[in-house]
Order: sequence, then C-alpha cells, then structure tokens
Amino acid sequence: MKKTKLIFLIFFISLAAFYNGFSNEANTNNQPNFDPPNEFETLLSYLESQLSFIAEDAFPIIPADDVKQNLKNPKYHVIDIRSESWFEYGHIKGAKNLNAEDLLTYFESTINPADFEKIVLICYSGQSASYFAGLLRIAGYNNVYSLKWGMSSWRQDFAENAWLKNINNDYASKLETTENSKPDNGNQPELNTGQSDAKEILKARLTELFKIPYKDLIVTPGDVFENINNYFVVNYTSKDHYNLGHITGALNYQPKNSLTSATDLLTLPVDKPIAVYDETGLKAAYVVAYLNVLGYKTGNLAYGANGFMNDHLKSQNMNAFTKKEINMYPVIE
Repeated sequence: MKKTKLIFLIFFISLAAFYNGFSNEANTNNQPNFDPPNEFETLLSYLESQLSFIAEDAFPIIPADDVKQNLKNPKYHVIDIRSESWFEYGHIKGAKNLNAEDLLTYFESTINPADFEKIVLICYSGQSASYFAGLLRIAGYNNVYSLKWGMSSWRQDFAENAWLKNINNDYASKLETTENSKPDNGNQPELNTGQSDAKEILKARLTELFKIPYKDLIVTPGDVFENINNYFVVNYTSKDHYNLGHITGALNYQPKNSLTSATDLLTLPVDKPIAVYDETGLKAAYVVAYLNVLGYKTGNLAYGANGFMNDHLKSQNMNAFTKKEINMYPVIE
C-alpha cells in the first residue's frame, strides 16, 4: 500500500513539473517584445519603396517658361516662400506667399493638393524651394515642383540679388582631379521619434524638419575650402564631371545609383557634417532633404559649383548660371 502511494506521489509531482514547465514556456512565448524597432531601417525601407527622384535622377525642377505659360491655368498653384517684403516688391501673378515652416500645415489643412496638376515652390535662387519641395515630395505630394534658378530666372533685378551676386571663381584654382575612395559602410543614424510605423516616423521627422530654417542648412564655399577637414564632402554629379575637377577630398556619389541601401548610402558618416554639392545647388537641395529625413547631418553648398568655379563650368559646357538664364517676365508690384 505504501509503495502504491509512493508511486502516485511521484507521478503527480512529475505531472505538476511538466505542466509548470509548459506553462512557463507558453508565458515566455507570449511575452510582448519590448525591443524598440530600428526606426532608421523602417523609414528607409518605406522611402525606398515610395520615392523616385533619388533612385531615378528625376528631380522635379521646372523652368520659368513653364510657369509663365501657365499663369492662367487653374491647375497650377504657385507658392512663393520669400520674405513678405520681397514678395511685395514683386511676385508672380496669383502666387501665394507663405513661410516655409507653414508649408506642411498648408498642404494638410488649407488646400487639397490633388486639385492641382503642378504646385510650384519659388524662392530667390531655387535652392530653398528645392529643399522644401523635396520634403513635400517625401511627404507624398508628388505634384510639387521647384522653379529652376528661382526668381532669378524671372527678372534681372531678382537675379542681381541672388545668382549674379553669388557666382564666382574664388576657389577654382584649388580643385583636384584625384578620385577619392568611399569609406566602408558605417553606423546608421539613430532616429528616436518613439514611433514604430514608417508613416508615423516620417510624419515626426517632417514635422521637425519644417521647423528648421533653410539658412541653417547652408554651407558656404569658404566654409568648406578653408575648413575642409570639418566636412564630409559629397560631389553629386556624374563621374565625368567629377573627374574634370572637384573640391579636394570630395567623394563622388553619382545621381541615380549611389544613395540607396544597396549601394553607397551607408558609407555616409553619422558623426560628421555632410556638405553636398552639384553644379547648381538645386538637385543637391533635394538630396539634402532626403538625407536629413533619414537623420544624417547634411547641408547644401550654396550655389553649388557655380559658387566657386562658374567660369570652369562655362568652359566645360556644364550647368553654369549666366545672364542667358534671366527673362524679363512681368510681376505684380
């Protein structure tokens, strides 16, 4: 009898141990995962599936002629982000004057962007308009464009205040033709929006970036040439143009195929300011918008290569600003 009781006792102890272990395993498997998502990877995957202007070199920059021919077209909406005083001095007929920081709210709450074929952002030179058009494109507004050369292409006096005043050749003698090698892939930017969904991460990043004045993102040629070791310089042009002469130490990231996770995006540093330049500063402004959304510390080299080697661009039949780019179109004063 005692032996039978002992057998039953051992059986029940074993059974209890089995169910306790099963229960603990089940509880472990059902525990929520508190590891935060990698926001950078989540956002990057989403953007690479959505955007075209980075991967396809399809930057939405339109000439003054396009806007001029559509002044009476209700499907065109022109937004001028210059200061109120410059807007009052002279602006395109029908243009809406807005502060750049208010653009996202305007798109979300004031207008129905889908009502328009093209929404054209305009600034002094085309650079800040391209930057904010880039942010809006990243936000999903695929009918946003920037005016090439800005109001400098519209009338002479506007050009004298922007492009004609800033093109020069001060550092043309300090170029190199050496091809510099990109570093290996490094660390990713750390995004800490507290969100896990890609669209929510993007919304948080855009809300933050629209608060930053474009002037805080400008890098001057003097900044770079006199303090070259302080910057990671990205030459965003074709390899042929890069080989004709570039800033000493600059690395060539070619349009269309260099700034993706599958190519060279992760060779960009997270611990050093990145100065991006192309020939005009216009495509570069879109690139700066994209990289800043992803968390890189990026600035645009003012007026691109025109800001330090305008004559060199002319001699090589590259994208140089000249007086030929200036029209004499009417404005509202």
